Amino acid sequence: MANTKTAIKRTKYIRKRTLRNKQLKSQLKTAIKRFEQALQNGNKEEAQEKLRAALVRIDKSVTKGILHKNTAARKKSQLTRMYNNAVS
Repeated sequence: MANTKTAIKRTKYIRKRTLRNKQLKSQLKTAIKRFEQALQNGNKEEAQEKLRAALVRIDKSVTKGILHKNTAARKKSQLTRMYNNAVS
């Protein structure tokens, strides 16, 4: 339990930040799943749109400090490779 006024404020701030991070992580995972589902359905145009949406979510996660930039680069590379292999 927090003893000082500033410690109480920090725990409140941490709770808000944790909630925001969970929401953004969930949105990122959902965007990636939607892309993979569109890719499995064989719809190239939809898969391309979903890929763009997933890449935007990944970039936003980096700017918000949720993902490390190298992790984001790896995820983007994997998704792009999946798309290119499916299209060709």
